Amino acid sequence: MAGDERVMDAAGKSLGTSKNVILTLSNFDSTFTELLSTGGGAGPSKSTSKTEEQFEAAEKILLRWVSNSDTRWEDSPYESAEYLSAVDEILLLTEDLTLSPDGEIMERAENILNQAMLRLQDEFRHILVQSTVPLGLDAEQLYGSISSVTDGTEDFERSVGEEQESFCEERWESLGDDLCVDLMHPAAVADLKEIAYRMMRSGYEKECCQIYTGVRRDFLDEWLSILGVENLSIEQVQTIEWMSLAEKMKKWIHAIKIVVSLLLSGEKQLCDQVFGGSELITEICFTETAKGCVMQLIHFVGAVLIGRRAPEKLFRILDMYDALTNVLPDLEALFSDDDSGNSVFSEARGMLDGLGEAVKDTFAEFEKAVLSETSRKPIQGATVHPLARYVMNYVRKLVDYSDSLNSLLESSSEESDGLEGYGDDPVQLVSISPIARRVLFLISSLETNLKDKSKLYWDVAMQYIFLMNNSLYIFQKVKGSELGILLGDNWLHERHGQIRQFATSYLRASWSKVLSCLKEEGIGGGECSSNVSKVALKERFKNFNLNFEEIYKNQTAWKVPDPEFREQLQISISEKVIPAYRSFIGRFGGHLENGRHVEKYIKYTPEDLENSILDLFQGSLRILHPPRQRS
Repeated sequence: MAGDERVMDAAGKSLGTSKNVILTLSNFDSTFTELLSTGGGAGPSKSTSKTEEQFEAAEKILLRWVSNSDTRWEDSPYESAEYLSAVDEILLLTEDLTLSPDGEIMERAENILNQAMLRLQDEFRHILVQSTVPLGLDAEQLYGSISSVTDGTEDFERSVGEEQESFCEERWESLGDDLCVDLMHPAAVADLKEIAYRMMRSGYEKECCQIYTGVRRDFLDEWLSILGVENLSIEQVQTIEWMSLAEKMKKWIHAIKIVVSLLLSGEKQLCDQVFGGSELITEICFTETAKGCVMQLIHFVGAVLIGRRAPEKLFRILDMYDALTNVLPDLEALFSDDDSGNSVFSEARGMLDGLGEAVKDTFAEFEKAVLSETSRKPIQGATVHPLARYVMNYVRKLVDYSDSLNSLLESSSEESDGLEGYGDDPVQLVSISPIARRVLFLISSLETNLKDKSKLYWDVAMQYIFLMNNSLYIFQKVKGSELGILLGDNWLHERHGQIRQFATSYLRASWSKVLSCLKEEGIGGGECSSNVSKVALKERFKNFNLNFEEIYKNQTAWKVPDPEFREQLQISISEKVIPAYRSFIGRFGGHLENGRHVEKYIKYTPEDLENSILDLFQGSLRILHPPRQRS
């Protein structure tokens, strides 16, 4: 394994000078102290005898532990300290250059040291497994450590032209700088450090690191599973339906923050504590422990990026982009110390670039979808078109990502075409942010599409109601959100004027024929009321009634969903029709009142008409019946 070779190289560099270094530990017994104080004053035979006694005492302690595999470190703290002291004495003997390497003691020392290392490996693994996450943390507790807010957002999994107003989803804020968790009991860390030091000093650094990285990798893999991150292949990701993939992307967003900012920072700290005597081995063990977990997260990004650039994916991709952007400095700090770590960081950096490209491509696909949406079925009641709802809710959500989008989106010259309502000032247009320019382009494209859709209505007045409803909806969506700040007062002023113009055009198209029936021309009379033509007058009242009843029947089925604007429109109609009708009846009604069947011509009072106008634009078809006939 490449990791094993790196460990061996690192151990050689970091331990090359350790043969002349003796670590003085608080738990060394008096035997070790006497060994250090013997010096070179005693004769050879006395020194050899003393060495044999010390070796046999240490050997006895080690053999007792080797033969008793049921005894565990945490159960016998005094005996474990004695065991370590015995290992140290054996190590001193093997490092003593005055002893013959061919001597019996040296051979026995190396043999018992090998057996001692096997027991230390077992204890090292046992402590690692048993002492991991002693606080009993679970995913819910980790999630609870992070602030969350609830936003309204769009369910963009639906196709263009269909929409669900909003749904709530959790948004996770960045982890606090002071958020941390102990991944292991401090006492266990101290034991691991003592064992690791002696294993590395004995030439067992490879075995030590293999055990450590294997156990800690399993720990991180388990946490990925707890956080809902599955180890999926590219093929599996490509065949998942969008709703399920969106949920997996959401879990990935949560996981990358927790793993990098919490778990890996804890792992790095744990590595520093356990292998603090060797900076290089610390770096290698951490990289070998953590890179598999990080690469699993990174490979999921790669699998997502291969998929189709559908507009509904934009916000999940933006969330992934923001999450990876936020943790990238931490990844750089964690993995920039060696070649293997650098490769992990480089892949993460590459995936971030890939997400950025996916954002731009997906945004472009959305722009195309707005321009090319060609549904030809007119919306009942000429109310707000689903496309307008979809696009404006989509655009409002884009503003939440203004910082990211401004850094990713580049304005192109053709986006200036058709950007109406922005003062026609090229200097002002160039000065706004990239996201503002693209939003203007999107809204302009939407308005062009809606204008084409208005022609699906046979009634010109209905076309203006449709345009008025949709323009009002767009205006309100902009004014009532951050879009208003983004696009500015000039845009709002222009659109408000456009809505008034649509209303005026509707009044002219719908009510001009009705009002023409109330004109004096063609009835006769002039200065002499006796010259009034009753035939012409009856025809005028008859035509007025027919036209008003037709408008009533049609326009009660039309819908103006905004209640305030609906009321304003009704008032505008009343102000045009009721005074003219009242004046007409006042001037000419007397010519018919003494005749037969007057109710056939003067069917409605001004008050009847005023009340009838209040039924318009409610979205429910009605037939107007004169009060006198109903009674």
